[in-house]
Amino acid sequence: MSAAILTRATEMEPQKPLASLTKPLLVVLPFIILLLAASLLPGWAVRVPAGWTVPFVDWANTLIEHMRDDAIFGLFSFRDLTRAIAELITWPLAFVEGLLVSGFPKIGLAAMPWVMTAGLSGVLGWYLKDWRLGLLSAGCVAYMAIFGKWELSMITLSVVLVAAPIAGLIGFLIGILAVKKPWFEALVVPLLNVLQSLPHFSYLIPIAVFIGVGHKAGTIATVIFAIPPMARLTILGLKGVAEEVREAGKMAGCTRFQTLWMVEIPSARQPLLVGVNQVIMQCLAMVVIASFVGARGLGHDLLFRLQALKIGQALESGVAIVLMAITLDQLSRAAAHKEPSHVADATLLQRFPFLVASVLVVMASLLLAAITPYAQAWPSELALSTAPLWDALVDWVTVTFYDPLQYVRNAMLLYVLIPVRDLFQSIPWTAMVALVAAAGWSLGGLRLALTVSGFVLFIAFAGYWERSLITAYMVTVAVLICILVGLPIGIWASRSERRTAIVKLLCDTFQTFPSFIYLIPVIMLFKVGDVAAISAIIIYAMIPIVRYTIFGLRNVPSEIVEAGITSGCTRRQLLWNIRMPLAFPEIMLGINQTIMFALFMVIIAAFIGTKDIGQEIFRALTFNDAGKGLVLGLCVAFMGLTADQLITAWAARRKQRLGLS
Repeated sequence: MSAAILTRATEMEPQKPLASLTKPLLVVLPFIILLLAASLLPGWAVRVPAGWTVPFVDWANTLIEHMRDDAIFGLFSFRDLTRAIAELITWPLAFVEGLLVSGFPKIGLAAMPWVMTAGLSGVLGWYLKDWRLGLLSAGCVAYMAIFGKWELSMITLSVVLVAAPIAGLIGFLIGILAVKKPWFEALVVPLLNVLQSLPHFSYLIPIAVFIGVGHKAGTIATVIFAIPPMARLTILGLKGVAEEVREAGKMAGCTRFQTLWMVEIPSARQPLLVGVNQVIMQCLAMVVIASFVGARGLGHDLLFRLQALKIGQALESGVAIVLMAITLDQLSRAAAHKEPSHVADATLLQRFPFLVASVLVVMASLLLAAITPYAQAWPSELALSTAPLWDALVDWVTVTFYDPLQYVRNAMLLYVLIPVRDLFQSIPWTAMVALVAAAGWSLGGLRLALTVSGFVLFIAFAGYWERSLITAYMVTVAVLICILVGLPIGIWASRSERRTAIVKLLCDTFQTFPSFIYLIPVIMLFKVGDVAAISAIIIYAMIPIVRYTIFGLRNVPSEIVEAGITSGCTRRQLLWNIRMPLAFPEIMLGINQTIMFALFMVIIAAFIGTKDIGQEIFRALTFNDAGKGLVLGLCVAFMGLTADQLITAWAARRKQRLGLS
């Protein structure tokens, strides 16, 4: 088997270089011809005439107005229903906020002392992994108190603690139903694809229409945004359960319900807990963005500081968000990897040491809070601040590196970004449809060609073709730079366990940062504009290509590598003739994820002055234009889904040719 794969990887059409180029050339030839002949084409073939624009926005707004105002069965409107359901979330939200920060004044109970929250976080980290994680958890919580971010941090944490279980439960139930009912899976999987491709802000506008604005609306948006990853991982986990395991459950006399809850779900424990981790991180990412519809907490504070260009104070809030993200990520990862353990014939302390430790922490914290108010709430007059340090650093960077940074910024604009933007803006819509149709036909046949062509035609006839081209240019430039930088990093890191561990740690750390955090350093360095926006996209989107390159190269079967060494391959030949071809499908999936990350970030980067679809989405959010926001969100989603469908088909075909599938 390994010899056959090795042969395919090293000898795939080596004698026919021209023949191997024929098919790709036929795919891009119509695009090239139409692009070069753009000046000769009639106007309607270059830009969709205004009269041809399909009124998707008007249709969406009509539907939304009907749902908002018209009564169902003469009793209540859809908005009345959604607001009534949304009211249910205020109770757990108020309870958790009262527990962590505001207390319960009506019954005379104070909130948990900050030393108690820090201590219990430390015990939880110790229980899930080791004392190092416990120290990290307790230290991050203590930072929020001592550096004056306690109330804002606990409000944000309250939203995550309420939204994550609700989103996780809904996604879990959707996943179970999809696995058990094929018709439901066929219905829900395309919807999950679209939801995961929609920009964050597209969730906010319908929420503002049907629920309103405020802290409650932000929490609902967070719940909806976090559902798809849990549903997907539930489907993946339950489908991955070996059929032998199910058969063993049936032979033991389990009913269908017992087989699900006592056999399948325990067997899918790892993917399900990874789903919980993803839900928590998605909640934290969205709760920052939800500040645009009134969510309180660190996100609102960060947004306010960025709008006022108070970089030092924004960085201070950003550090608190990052520390919370790292803590929640590490705790949920540790929970995913923790195996159940049982201690027989032991004392209470030996059987439940962490429960005893938690009780001691609670008692000690209450005693300290009774002795000194500093243990209950850290006084604001003693709060430390790093804002002056960050401001000084910003001033130093601005003064010291002003000329080099301006040179880089201007050079990027004049020699790279503006020419590429002009090139993209000259692309006829007919050429782009021809390109994706030919690529779809080549990779997946008629069905894929019709699907991706339909996505591009929707964008063209929605009336936002020029804005979409600007978005495409920014994403293309960012993704190409990510590949040029991230691919060598992944190759370098894959050469040893130590390098892999270091780079994976950096990837894990950067992936926990909420997307808004990346705007702070690029504004500091390049001010506002396309250079700053693309720089933020590059930092945010480079993680997948590095991670998947490492994964692909490290997972090439060792027997194939050994066979290559035995055949006399040098280290370079092993890399380019064996390991890279076999890792190519995973690398392509990494590029796919890089494109999706770039599309997410390009919309957020509109906050610092781009002129693409993101800016239009911000306008729709400002004027509460739900129809426009939905159509623009679908334009971005269809751009991502076009790339996703083509790259996935390409990777699948490559695996098939290598005999890996």
